[in-house]
Amino acid sequence: MVRRTKEDAQKTRSQILEAAEQAFHQRGMSRTTLAEIATIAGVTRGAIYWHFSNKADLIQAMLDSLHEPLDELAKASESEDEIDPLGYMRLLLIKLFEQLALDAKTRRINEILLHKCEFTDAMCDLRQQRQSVYLAISGRIELSLSNAVRRGQLPAELNIPRAVISLHGYIDGIVAQWLLVPDSFNLAQEAAALVDAALDMLRLSPALRC
Repeated sequence: MVRRTKEDAQKTRSQILEAAEQAFHQRGMSRTTLAEIATIAGVTRGAIYWHFSNKADLIQAMLDSLHEPLDELAKASESEDEIDPLGYMRLLLIKLFEQLALDAKTRRINEILLHKCEFTDAMCDLRQQRQSVYLAISGRIELSLSNAVRRGQLPAELNIPRAVISLHGYIDGIVAQWLLVPDSFNLAQEAAALVDAALDMLRLSPALRC
């Protein structure tokens, strides 16, 4: 009976997330109410509040579901014991671009976050949440780059803080640009070359030296 209750709760949570994704993608986050999400999901508003505190929790849960397939690659590049951290970072970034281009769910959720989300006063929780996530991702990139320097895969004099800013901005820029004009280039086809261009920047740019 307890197991059945947990299964029902998980099913309800999944219904809510699917409904929120549909509503946010069609109307934008600020114009979508929790009551509308509840109607689409076929649940009560109380059911939504049982699982999520607000819209910020909903969007974070959507994003968390996308990160899971890439997490093992990220952990490998961040491990001090990994002998090829740069290789794993390269594979991670290629997979990230390919997943965005080829998986409809990944594309919709990123479109919501980057092009259908307004950081108004009512959405200050989401803004703070995204700021925390940005800092956390930057910290993970820094760890991966530090491992690559230690393994001799990147120059010993690499200015790591500047390299983190440059790489993070490069990735976010490509994602935002492609989502805005997806027909401008084939992201899946270009993924490896775009990632290699970023790694060449880390290896060769004089501006990224201490």
